[in-house]
Amino acid sequence: MRAAVQLRTLFTVTVLSVASLAGTACRKGQGRPPVGKTSKSLADSADQIIFGQRTLITDRGLSRAEILADTSFFFDENTRIEMRRVNGTFFNSAGMKDALLTAKEGLYNSRFGVLEARGDVIITSLDGRRLTSPKVHFDQRLNQLMSDTSFVLTEPNGRDIRGVGFKSDPDMTNIKIDRVLSAKGGAVAVPDR
Repeated sequence: MRAAVQLRTLFTVTVLSVASLAGTACRKGQGRPPVGKTSKSLADSADQIIFGQRTLITDRGLSRAEILADTSFFFDENTRIEMRRVNGTFFNSAGMKDALLTAKEGLYNSRFGVLEARGDVIITSLDGRRLTSPKVHFDQRLNQLMSDTSFVLTEPNGRDIRGVGFKSDPDMTNIKIDRVLSAKGGAVAVPDR
């Protein structure tokens, strides 16, 4: 009988040990299965999402820009629009096209009247001037482009200016550069008298 008690005790200890190890192993595996890095998407918190969206930017009834986006996410009672694959057209005071814009992303805030284009921004005037920058702001009240980051301005006559920071009208005829890093001259047209 003593051997039976010892055997039962040994069996109980073994069963409890195995159960304890199994419980520990199960607890370590509990929870969410391991997945890649989790991140919150814009779509998770947007008030509204529109595909193939068009935004008109006006100032006192005058059309300043038309912005097209592949995908738009609306926030803050539809006053802030995050856009993907942005294409835009700027207009002068006569309503004629001034320049074209492309960018990977954009943010338009109608409360402040500011469009921010980000990611491989390219602005091309109708006469062939081309400005590239990682980020450009457009203030609709001032009808002005500006940036505090690097840019390259290329003109059809061969001039090439690299700098940091600028302010300009959308067709880049009146441009003020904060800091010129390098410049390459091109042909200069001298008017006849």
